[in-house]
Amino acid sequence: MSVEANLERKGHNLPNFLLSVWLKYVKLGYHYLISHVIYLLLVPLLRIVSAHLSTFSVEDLVLLWSQLKFNLVSYVVCSVLMVFLGRLYFMTRLRNIYLVDFACYKPKPELMYSKELFMERSRLHKIFTEDNLDFQQKIVGRSGIGQMSYFPEAILCVPANLCMAEAIKEAEMVMFGAIDDFLAKTGVEAKDIGILVVNCSLFNPITSLSAMVVNHYKLRANIVSYNLGGMGCSAGLISIDLAKQLLQVCACLIDIIRL
Repeated sequence: MSVEANLERKGHNLPNFLLSVWLKYVKLGYHYLISHVIYLLLVPLLRIVSAHLSTFSVEDLVLLWSQLKFNLVSYVVCSVLMVFLGRLYFMTRLRNIYLVDFACYKPKPELMYSKELFMERSRLHKIFTEDNLDFQQKIVGRSGIGQMSYFPEAILCVPANLCMAEAIKEAEMVMFGAIDDFLAKTGVEAKDIGILVVNCSLFNPITSLSAMVVNHYKLRANIVSYNLGGMGCSAGLISIDLAKQLLQVCACLIDIIRL
């Protein structure tokens, strides 16, 4: 088989990227259309009403007023109903959720190591074969780890102290450090927190990480708490979306109660 025929055969197996891009824009357009359908319908309706009102004369206004006097109760009821339904729609629609502030945990300088020092500690553990060390070297070089990266203390000590207690200690150090920084920076009180979503890609202990946070900060008893574990790195986006939907639901319930 010639090279050209081989490339042509492989080309048929590739996805149509142009079609994928167009499909993406079609989905975005459909989402925008559904989200703003009420406004798209109101614009032509307002134009029709304004065009009709522009043709009114003084005699038409007098005739309209005379009809209103005899059907005043019906018009008032219809107007109140329309105002109530309009307010109910705008009060119960999903609100936009914004990230106002955030905090990231920064470990102690003692936990900052270079790639070479990390590989040296891995050799000192004497639990890895040469193939394992070569694989680690490739991963360290390709994963974006720099010369000033932070590593867990349990991994860097000789011998490595890989146990559940050290894993819990590391999780608490990161979670509580980030939350303490956030509370100090924003001035938010722990008792004011009503929703808690905790996500960890790999570590999923019992008691859960979310329960550790609730118990450590003495959060209120009726807090809405979710613990996402073992779902990989993509669960970070899932946890953000979950928090967004929970906040939207709470905002709608508050508006309905006020209404």
